[in-house]
Amino acid sequence: MRIKTMIIIVITILLTVVIMQNNDPVTFNFLFAKFYISKLLMLLLVAVVAFIAGVLVGRPGKPKYIPGQVPEGEQGRKESNTLSDEDRDYIS
Repeated sequence: MRIKTMIIIVITILLTVVIMQNNDPVTFNFLFAKFYISKLLMLLLVAVVAFIAGVLVGRPGKPKYIPGQVPEGEQGRKESNTLSDEDRDYIS
């Protein structure tokens, strides 16, 4: 198993233990409203929101260069051969 997979499993187990130990109801104030909600549900909600935020932030962005695509401004540009005959003989 990969180390990343093992770390995810350990974090999931620890999160499950913490959530299961905190299941008594608490008062939750949100702006002008007052809610009575279980710590279990609140911790679970925060964990899910944090996971989704982590996935969105950690995903790779759109590539700026696609192989095989000619960059803008270089369509008419021709490759110049800068090697001298002596250099070509040395390389060959």
